[in-house]
This record gives sequence, C-alpha cells and structure tokens, in this order.
Amino acid sequence: MGSRLWAIGKENSSCPIAVTIMSSTRKLLDVITIREILAKNVLTKTGIEGYDYCINPYVGCAHGCRYCYASFMKRFTGHMEPWGEFVDVKMNAPEVLRRQLRRAKKGSVLVGTVTDPYQPIEKRYRITRGCLEALLEYQFPVNILTRSPLVIRDIDLFTQFNDISVGLSVTTDKEEIKKIFEPNSPSIQSRIKTLKMLHNEGVSTYAFIGPMLPLAPEKLIETLAKVVDEVLIDRLNYSNKVRWLYRNAGLTRYLEDAYFMRTASSLKEGFENKGISVSVIC
Repeated sequence: MGSRLWAIGKENSSCPIAVTIMSSTRKLLDVITIREILAKNVLTKTGIEGYDYCINPYVGCAHGCRYCYASFMKRFTGHMEPWGEFVDVKMNAPEVLRRQLRRAKKGSVLVGTVTDPYQPIEKRYRITRGCLEALLEYQFPVNILTRSPLVIRDIDLFTQFNDISVGLSVTTDKEEIKKIFEPNSPSIQSRIKTLKMLHNEGVSTYAFIGPMLPLAPEKLIETLAKVVDEVLIDRLNYSNKVRWLYRNAGLTRYLEDAYFMRTASSLKEGFENKGISVSVIC
C-alpha cells in the first residue's frame, strides 16, 4: 500500500464515523471525504438495455475519472466536494438487498453503473462482496464492471454463480493517456492482468472500451484477445467536460467522430476475426 491518507468527514447521516485508510492511488495528503450512510433501497430498476436491475454499493467514486458521466449525481446528493473527492458507504446494503430479493422478480443485475464497486474503500468495507453473497443466494444473473484488480478477491463467489460476467474498463492501451484522463485509477496493465486471472479461472470476462480514449487498435486487440469473451465499445459522450484536457495534450483530433468510427471499426473487425463478439454503442 502507499502512503496517502484518506480523511473521513461527518455528514447528517445515520452513522457518521472517522477512519483512516491508506491508498497508493493519489498523492500524499490528498483528501477524500467518506461517510457511512444507511440506504433505503439497493436493488433498483434500470433502463439500461439488457438488464433489469442495477446495484451501486457506494455513492461517488474515488477514481474520479475526469470524463465520468456519473458526476451528474452531485445535483441530487447535495455533495459539495468535487467529483472524486467523496464516497458514501451504504453500510446496510447487503441486508437491504436480501430483503428486496425475497420479493423481487428474478432478473439480470448490473453492479456498478454510477460507481466503481471495487474502488479502494471496498477493501475495507466489503459492501460489494456482501451484496454479491446475497445475489448468490438467489442466483440472480450478475454483470460487474470495474477498473480495479481488487475484483480478483471475489473469484470464489464468481465461480459459484450460474450466470455471471465480469468486465474491466480498458479505455486505452497507453498508460500516459490513462494518466491524463484517469489519474487516480489502476494501471491499464493491472486491468489486463486481472482479466487474464479471471479468464483463467473460467469466469466469463469482457472489456469495456468506453469511453474510447486515444489508442492503438492493433496493440489493444493483441493484448485483449486471449483474456476476454466479449468486447463493448463506446464513444466519449460528454466531450465538453474534458475538451480542455484534449486541447492541452494536443489530442483534439481524437474528439472527431471520424476517429471514433474508424477506430471502432478496426477494433470490431480485429476482435471478430479472433472469434470475439463485439458490440459498438453509438
């Protein structure tokens, strides 16, 4: 572990608490506010095509990716901290989920739509693992999306599900690009290694190339082809939020629609030639 201190603040929640957590993902003395809260509902209906429900064990995300669409949540949660500098922990999520599952119609569950379920705080709180244990009891089909190698911890649960897929966001093949847009997230190489470990254990895996950042298609295809069963590709949908980052890094050409269409086509053809299913979200 690194030497960064996570400072925990209080809020008007059911059970505020102060704890100290060490992490290597940010600079020393960089501060994140973490609150322990109680959730009324955990399993919620979703409009995402192909899924019936979603679960988000946390509010906020310490990865703080600069393009993240989920930052819109601040309009509804009342957080004053910048996106990436707060995380609310839904302390009772596994218990609430079990109550909901008793009554819920069986359906597919997407874990991590507006948070990363395996962000660093999960190592301490294990809320995501608790929710997975509840889902396992009822054998709901599960799809997980994360950027974190911490997901490997729960392989013992994954192998007990009848229907589960685990995806890693792999937005580029270039670490220098990741550092511009996802400075606090795990390395690209660690995500590839994680996919390989999951795949070798017989867990269905996929790579989510979304949002597509500047990348080399041939290299990414070669890197991912042996460790994933499926690939999803999505464009950067909120380019105005990070246009200045592209401009400052001399990358504005990668914002053009032509770049996305050309690169997505190359990725799709390359993966499909290797027998890997590809979906392009436009």
